[in-house]
Amino acid sequence: MIIPPETSSDVSLLMVVVFLSIQGCHSAPDPKQRDQMLKQERSERLGGRMELSEDEQRVDVMLQRLKIKEMSTSPFPPAKHFFTVRHLIQNSPVFKLIQKMPKGAALHLHNSAMVSVDWLVMNATYRPNCYICFTWGNSVNFIFSMTTPFPRWGCSLWKRLDVLRAGLSDVPKFDESLMRNLTLFTEDPETSYPTQDVVWERFETVFYAVNGLITYAPVLKDHIYQGLKELYDDNIQYVELRIGQSKAYELDWSTHDRAWTIELFRNITENFRANHPEFVGSRVILSAHRSSGVSQVKQAVQEAVEMQRRFPDIVAGFDLVGREDKGGTIWYFRDALSLPSKLGTKLPFFFHAGETNLDGTDVDRNVLDALLFNTSRIGHGFALVHHPLARQLSRTTRVPLEICPISNQVLKLVSDLRNHPAAVLMSDGHPMVVSSDDPSLFGTTGLSYDFYQAFVGIGGLDANLATLKELAINSIRYSSLSTQLQDKAMAVWLENWNKFIAENSET
Repeated sequence: MIIPPETSSDVSLLMVVVFLSIQGCHSAPDPKQRDQMLKQERSERLGGRMELSEDEQRVDVMLQRLKIKEMSTSPFPPAKHFFTVRHLIQNSPVFKLIQKMPKGAALHLHNSAMVSVDWLVMNATYRPNCYICFTWGNSVNFIFSMTTPFPRWGCSLWKRLDVLRAGLSDVPKFDESLMRNLTLFTEDPETSYPTQDVVWERFETVFYAVNGLITYAPVLKDHIYQGLKELYDDNIQYVELRIGQSKAYELDWSTHDRAWTIELFRNITENFRANHPEFVGSRVILSAHRSSGVSQVKQAVQEAVEMQRRFPDIVAGFDLVGREDKGGTIWYFRDALSLPSKLGTKLPFFFHAGETNLDGTDVDRNVLDALLFNTSRIGHGFALVHHPLARQLSRTTRVPLEICPISNQVLKLVSDLRNHPAAVLMSDGHPMVVSSDDPSLFGTTGLSYDFYQAFVGIGGLDANLATLKELAINSIRYSSLSTQLQDKAMAVWLENWNKFIAENSET
C-alpha cells in the first residue's frame, strides 16, 4: 500500500514552522522537532510512503542487516568499476536475495544486447554457414552466407567458422576470445578504457559485430526467445525492447521488411507466453540512430507511425539511440519528430536524454526537449539534476527516469555510484525505474546487477525493502501497457512478491 503524499502546502507549512522556531530560539534544538524533520525527510524518499506488512518488515530487517554488513566491507562494490567487482557482487547475500525478488518489468533494454555472449558464441556461431572476419581494427565481424562473402571495407578475408575451428588445437580458448570480442568486459577497465571516446568506440564496434549474427533470420528467432528466457529466469515478467533499423536477412542475403520483424517479435512472445504463463509479454520501441540525417529520421518516424497503426499491440513508440555527445540533438531533429502531429496522429516517444555530463551544452538540454516533445519516459536522464525546471516537470507530470547504473559507470559518466545523480532524485521521491540497457556488453543478464547497484550504491543505507518494492511497481505502472494489462501484470507481480516475502520472512 502506498500512502498518498502530503500536499505541498502541508510540507511548506512544516518547513515554515521549523524555520521560525529555530530562528526564534537560541537554545539547543528540540529533539522532537528533529525527529519530525527526519520522519518528514524519510517520507519523501522513493518508497518512503509505502507501508510494509509484518512479514515484509521482517524481510526488511534481515535485508538491512545484510546491507549494513556489506557496506562496511572493503572494497565496497558500487564504489569500484563493475568489471573489477562483478565476482564480489555475485557472492553477495544482498544480490542473491535481489535475484530471487520479482522485479516487474525491464523498460530500457536494447534487443541486440539482451542475450548473454555465451549463448551467442556457443549457439549462433556454431551454426552452418557462419563466416567470420578479423578486422583491421582488431575486432570481428560475422555473416551467414551460402558462399564466401565478398571482401568489404575492413574485412578482406572471410573464413567459415566450422572450417576454422577444425584447424585449431584449442577451440575453447578461441571461443573465449570470441566472447571477449562481443563484450566490453575486461579485468583492467581503467587501462583499456581511459576516456569516454575510447569506451564508446569499443561499444559501437561490439554492436556492429553482434549485428551480423542476430540479424540472420534463424538466429534472430532463437535470439528473441533466449532473451525472454534470460529475463524470465531473473524474475522479470515483461519487457520493452528498443530495436534498430537493421533488416533481418536470409542465407541468400535477401532481407525482410520491418513488418516481418515486428510480427516475429509478436509471434515469439506469444509462443514464450504459452510456455511461461506468468510472463505478461513484450513490446518494441522502434528507433533511429542519432548519427542519421534529418531526412533519415523523418523516414524512420513515418515508418514508426505506420507500424504502430498496423501493430498497436506490439509497437510502443519511438526513440533516438546512439551516443548523445556525438549525435544530433532532439531539437536538431525537431522537424522529423513533429511529423506525427502534422499527420494528425499520436506516436509515443521514449527518448534517451541527458546521458551526458557536458553541462550547459545543446546535448545537455535534451532532457528539457524530451519533455517538450511529451516523452513518456526519459532514458538515463543523468543530466536532469542540472535542470531544475525539467526536473520539476518530470516529477509533476510523472515522467519517470530509466536509470541504468552499470551502463552509466562503464561508459564513464560516473565512477563511484554513490555519486550518481539518481541518489539525489531517489531521496526526493522522483519517479524512476531501474533497467540494464545493454547487459550482454557489460557481462550481465537481466536486471539483478543493476538493482543491486541502485539499492546498495545509489540508495545508500536509507534505501530499504520499500524502495525495492516501489521500483518494481513503478516498472509496471510506467510501462506502455494499457491500464487493463497493467492491472493484470500487477496482479501477477503481487502474487509472486507475496510468495517471495513468505519464503524469506522466516529465515
